[in-house]
Amino acid sequence: MDAGFEARLRADGVSFEARDAALLRAVDEHHSLNAAADALERSFSRAHARITALEEEFGPLVERQRGGVGGGGSELTDDARDLLARFERLRAAYAGTASVAETVLDGRITERDGELATVETAAGTVRALAPEAAERVEVTLRADAVTLHVPDDVPASGEMSARNRLRGEAVDLVPGETIVRVGVDVGADAPLTVLVTHDALGALDLAVGDPVVASFKATATRATAAERADE
Repeated sequence: MDAGFEARLRADGVSFEARDAALLRAVDEHHSLNAAADALERSFSRAHARITALEEEFGPLVERQRGGVGGGGSELTDDARDLLARFERLRAAYAGTASVAETVLDGRITERDGELATVETAAGTVRALAPEAAERVEVTLRADAVTLHVPDDVPASGEMSARNRLRGEAVDLVPGETIVRVGVDVGADAPLTVLVTHDALGALDLAVGDPVVASFKATATRATAAERADE
């Protein structure tokens, strides 16, 4: 998951995200896919195509009625309401957990490129936003800003612009109702904490002891001046 807290429900490569939830809620409010698209300032063709793509993986979501005395319309199915409820539970779980789930890496800035800095840490080289003029820094990583990959299935560099990568080993899996807190040993003083859904963990087929690659955007990573210990 990327920074800014973005919950996703995945099914065979298709992700149900906040924009999709907004579209279903708009259909429920306006009883029309066309009106829902207008209310959200989206094109009808794209909204229709998105619903179709979601339905291929999550089942029927919108019941469409054509013509008739009262005109056509659209209504949410029970599957759609269940999907929205699952998504809201996931958002609530992330919001409660991500607010405290952070990893802090001590490091030293070795190079700057505008607001972005290259930081050497015990876990490896990390690119991060570092607005302060400092040499010794603390790099903070939010648990919901990190994506996990199987080592043999890491996207090519061109597909991961401005992303950091840290290789490590899964050392802890703590399941919750909808999410799993994964601890990854990346060579730092403490494991890197990552939040994933149960579906995502199943797709990774990840177990304690397995190698894994953690990736996260440089622009989602913050480096702040480290407090100096009293000498």
